Amino acid sequence: MDVIAKIVSQAQANIQRIVLPEGGDNRTLIAADKLVADKVADIILMGNESEIAAKAAELGLKNISGATIIDPVTNPKKEEYATYLYELRKSKGMTMEQAMKLAEDPLYLAPLMIKKGDADGEIAGACNATSSVLRPAFQIVKTAPGVSVVSGLFIMVLKDNQLGEDGVMTFADCAVCPDPTAEELAQIAISTAETTKALAGFEPRVAMLSFSTKGSAKHERIDKVIEATRIAKERCPEIMLD
Repeated sequence: MDVIAKIVSQAQANIQRIVLPEGGDNRTLIAADKLVADKVADIILMGNESEIAAKAAELGLKNISGATIIDPVTNPKKEEYATYLYELRKSKGMTMEQAMKLAEDPLYLAPLMIKKGDADGEIAGACNATSSVLRPAFQIVKTAPGVSVVSGLFIMVLKDNQLGEDGVMTFADCAVCPDPTAEELAQIAISTAETTKALAGFEPRVAMLSFSTKGSAKHERIDKVIEATRIAKERCPEIMLD
């Protein structure tokens, strides 16, 4: 079984409620249609219901009716979510008026639903910048205990199965944190190892990369990678890491 089929199988065995905030995006709708058809997740689409239905018909999609559609503007729970957001952020200067406005923003409503326990996860970024997706998630859901930095991970499925683990490799952080500190880099390495194991199902071997082989050159960026390696090994000695 390839890694994508394995992830799909895991999802089908443990159905989660996944919010797709970009309900007006064609790729999002096509993906949602397939996810509903394949019973991979309980899909929550955000947007105007009639507009989503019209676009689904235009795209020839047959399964969108199996998704839950929430219009953030007319959402009957809007005030409840806005009040919750206000309580979370009032110490940072947020007003109730601002919270009411943000509760109509799908990128804020999705993490609010997760934080309140009304959804389990969110997928976005088809038509929004990574920073726009992550900012509300960081403010509302926040990071896991012991993790202070948000990071991104790519799963690469290679044609040559002699590389990586049967052709599967993961790379991080290639999307979010451009210049992590040694502490942040160590956290990213540990988080990446844990995510790889959870998603791909194998024990990862982690390589800490720099432009020097095993620290043969001298440079502050190399020193940072050496220090990050030390921190990560000390914190999680069970991870195969070098």
